[in-house]
Amino acid sequence: MARRSLLFTPGDRGSMLRKAPETGADVVIFDLEDAVSPSRKDEARETVREVLSDPAFDPDCEVCVRVNPIGRGTADDLEILLGSGESLRLDALMLPKAESGRDVESLVGKLGEYDASAPVLALIESARGVLAASEIAEVAATDALVFGAEDLAADIGAARTDEGTEVLYARQRVVIAAAASGCDAIDTVYTDFGDEAGLGEEAAFAVQLGYDGKMAIHPAQVAPINDAFTPDPAEVEWAEAVLEGKREADADDRGVFEIDGEMIDAPLIAQAERILERTADDDRD
Repeated sequence: MARRSLLFTPGDRGSMLRKAPETGADVVIFDLEDAVSPSRKDEARETVREVLSDPAFDPDCEVCVRVNPIGRGTADDLEILLGSGESLRLDALMLPKAESGRDVESLVGKLGEYDASAPVLALIESARGVLAASEIAEVAATDALVFGAEDLAADIGAARTDEGTEVLYARQRVVIAAAASGCDAIDTVYTDFGDEAGLGEEAAFAVQLGYDGKMAIHPAQVAPINDAFTPDPAEVEWAEAVLEGKREADADDRGVFEIDGEMIDAPLIAQAERILERTADDDRD
């Protein structure tokens, strides 16, 4: 399933949790961390468990829970969610403040105490996390690296700018680590949810960097993000022509060939394959 858009919803808002799949997001994230005040953590845990255990809650999108960081509430999250042994609709877990492969392995170990398992979306949002991105991606349970620019900027003392040059190195390092390990790369949030044009530009840039999707903090951001990460018809037409040309070239034992005046070789073939993979993922939604 595609992970173009990942929408956060506060874990203590039951009605919002149930409605989140109606936004069209590929992934809905029930948040037990930043979106919930410390005094409401237990209420949020119970609310999320109630929704996930409801047989009537069976959306077409991926359902993920962002737990609290290792050592700062994760055990309480899992005890309330999984301790009763109820059947839950839980497709993945997001781990914030991931700073080493051991953090992901620790979460996996805690899940094992309940005879449970889930893919992990590891949120890279600190200097240590950025430097350990490859190590984190190599853990078998890591299904995606997620870049968190706002927390990273705070961690390193950087001033956030519209251009984002202060976090560009980290943003690229995360996507490269994900690609090297064959897991998804999810881009940071765009905090001005009223600026659709700015969101579209930043999402398009994330596509250029190689990201597979982007987080959203408001339902209005879902459609622009989905649009940005969905190949347009011209891209699909080009990719199909490239792969057809490759089939013909392979039959003639040629390594390179031409499409509309453009010489096509292995890197462009890989690009065409990636476009069609994204198209197939979107069609399955």
